[in-house]
Formats: sequence, C-alpha cells, structure tokens
Amino acid sequence: MASENPSYQKPALIVTTLGSFIVPFMGSSMNIALPSIGREFSLDVLMLNWVTTSYLMSIAAFLLPFGRISDIYGIKKIFLLGFIFFTVFSFFSALSPSVSFLIGSRVFQGIGASMTASTGVAILSSVFPPDKRGGVLGINVAAVYIGLSCGPFLGGLLTQHFGWRSIFLVNLPAGLLIIFYTLSRLKGEWAEAGGERFDWLGSLLYSSALVIMMFGFFQMSSSLGIILLASGLIGIWMFIRWELRVESPVFEMRLLTENRVFAFSNLAALINYSATFALNFLLSLYLQSVRGLKPQEAGLILVSAPVMQALFSPFAGRISDRIEPRKVASLGMTLTTLGLFLFIFLNEKTDLSRIVGCLLLLGFGFALFSSPNTNAVMSSVEKRAYGVASGTLSTMRSVGMMFSMGLVMVIFSIFMGRIPISPPSFHLFLKSVRGAFLLFTILCASGIAASLARGPSSEIKK
Repeated sequence: MASENPSYQKPALIVTTLGSFIVPFMGSSMNIALPSIGREFSLDVLMLNWVTTSYLMSIAAFLLPFGRISDIYGIKKIFLLGFIFFTVFSFFSALSPSVSFLIGSRVFQGIGASMTASTGVAILSSVFPPDKRGGVLGINVAAVYIGLSCGPFLGGLLTQHFGWRSIFLVNLPAGLLIIFYTLSRLKGEWAEAGGERFDWLGSLLYSSALVIMMFGFFQMSSSLGIILLASGLIGIWMFIRWELRVESPVFEMRLLTENRVFAFSNLAALINYSATFALNFLLSLYLQSVRGLKPQEAGLILVSAPVMQALFSPFAGRISDRIEPRKVASLGMTLTTLGLFLFIFLNEKTDLSRIVGCLLLLGFGFALFSSPNTNAVMSSVEKRAYGVASGTLSTMRSVGMMFSMGLVMVIFSIFMGRIPISPPSFHLFLKSVRGAFLLFTILCASGIAASLARGPSSEIKK
C-alpha cells in the first residue's frame, strides 16, 4: 500500500490530469454535437436531453459505490478499470446505428466515467500532503476546465468537418494512452479501508432509488412521474436508515451529520452544478438554431467560460491553502449568480460580445468556487475515507448536472412540448431559455448561503 511518497507524486499528477481532461472534453464536445445528432435521428429537444442525461444518470448512480469499492480494493485498480470501460464504450457510441443504441452506450460510458471520477481526486489526496493539496487539486480542476475549453472548439471543428461520431473516436487514443501510462508508470496502490466489507444492499438501494427518482423527475408532469418520484424518495429514505445500522456502510452518514465542512461543501457543489450545467446545452441550441451559427463558430463562443476556469483554477486552489476556502468559494458563487442573472435578458438579437462577456464572468466565478470547494471537502476527512469523499463530491456534481438538465426538461415540456426548434417556435424556445436562467439565478443565489455556512477553516481536519 502506498502513502505520501514523493516518487508517486509526479506520475499520479500526470495520469489524473490526463484523466481529468478527457472526460469533461467528452461532455462539452457533446453539447456542440447535439443539434447534428438531433437532425440525423430526427429528435425533439426532450429526446436530445436524454443523450446527455443518460450519461449523467449512470455516473450519479455508480459514483458512490465505486468510491467505497476503491477504498476497499484499491483506488488505482478502479481508476484503471474505469478508463477501460470509458474507452470501449466511446468506440461503441461512435458506431451507433440508432438513438437507442447511442443512449445505451452512453450509459455504459457513464459507468466508466463514474469509476474515474470517484478515484482521481482520491489518488492526489493520498500522495500529496495537506499543505500542497490545494495547489495540485487546482491543477486537477484546471485540467477539467481545459477539457471543457477544448470541447466546444474542437468538438465544433470535428462535428462540422467529420461528423459527430468523430468526437467519440478521438477518445480512443487518449483513453489508450491513459491506460498504458497508469499500468507502466503509476506503481503505487491505495486501499486505506482494505479488509472491510462492501455494502452491496446499501449500494443497490442507493443506485436504484436514484435512477427511479430521476425518471420520476423527468416525467413529473404525469401521474406516473409523481409515483416514480415518490418511490425514489422512499428508496433514499430506506438507504439512509440502512446505512445508519450497517457495520461497514457504503457511505458514512456521520460525514454529513457530524462534519459541517463536508456537508455544506457538498451541498454548495450540488447547488452550483444544478444552477450552471445546462448553460452550454441551452446556449449551444440557441447559437446554432436561433442565431444560425455553425458548430465551430458556436464552439468558439462557448469556449470563453472554460478558458477562464482553466486560467484561474490553479490560482484559486493555491489561494485556498492560505485563505479560508469558504470565502473564496462564496465569492465565486456570487460572481456565478451575477453571470446567470445577465442571461435572463437573452433574445434573438443579443450581441454576441455580450454573451462572451457573460461567459467570461461565469468562468471566473466557476474557477473561484471549484478548487477551494474541492480542497475543503478532501481536507475535512480522514485518509480511509478519501475514496468515499471524492465519490460523494463527484456524486453531488453529477446529481447537480442531472438535476440541471431535468429542470430544463420540465421547463421545455411546459413551454414547448415535443416540437422541434424552428423559426415558428423560436419565441417559445427563448421563453423557455429565459425561464431556465431565472430559475438558475435564484438557485445559485441560495448556494451562496450554503457555501458560507460550512464554517471557518479551523474546523477542517488536516
């Protein structure tokens, strides 16, 4: 079993940085490709939503179990297996003959992504000491945002010249490189909870309840949706009751009940991603459908926010080693709220430079929030819980993303229904977009309170 050995630090940083780049690159590229996928398979906006949401739902359902599995059986093993899954099903996604096949492949691709997302931060937290953790987590978050930055531009370029399937194909060499480097250079292994039992029943309750609840949320306008939502909530209640009794739980409930920093930092992450993830989905459809931009042109505009994130995330991470993370993260959440508010006034003639300016503001806000918030979460737990902590934070992120897309789906169901985006329906589409941004602004404003409520850094366990 490895520890904070300096010889492990460089390989760990390289392999996790590569991994943190490729997964978000996949996600942001897909947002640009959605209009092209919709045209090929004749999809309405609600069905297009499922191309993204199926992937997010799969990640959210498996993140927490794989975080616990990695603590017991080895963080590196799960990280490696995750990239094997991710690479294989990227290939299958590229071959999709129908939207059903594509959505199914995205589900399995999400399972692989859940393995990598629950372990990457845990590897870094295992090999770097607390006084350096904020800086390396800032680099890790910067890699995420560089992936997000490259996604819109390169995804638009690939979609425009080679078709949307090429986005999945470029994952193959990147995935194979990560697999090879992990096997050949990353020699350590980390299993701080080795020998403990894995909670299979708790994992089944959690994953099934979350999936049922999300299906219910997406069909909330029908009686079936209400039944499914209620069933999912009952399942979550059963999961909590079981976890409080079982000897070796998949999730330590005391982290939420007794660790204020951990609880409110995760809540802040959930709110932040719930309020912001659907931004690129909405703007990609707006720029290509309403404004008539080509995928590459839309990508150049959407790259604004992640470029700011990539530039300032390492800085924000280092600052959070010296200044209370809640102060830096709360400032970031405030700037994000302002950026979302400005998008409420979007219309058919909004100046593109104004859109870029709002995205730059949002990117800066994202950078100030994410690295310090991650630093607060990972510094608030013991080593044996790094996998669970990393998995929990990634779960909050993925559930937030899914919730964000779910809110958009509900809003589009109310204002547009199952009609395609075309000139006759532009006014309904824009009404939906403005309603979504109004809701996201209110949601993000509430997240400022959650971020501040986590308490001072003196409460964080170093």
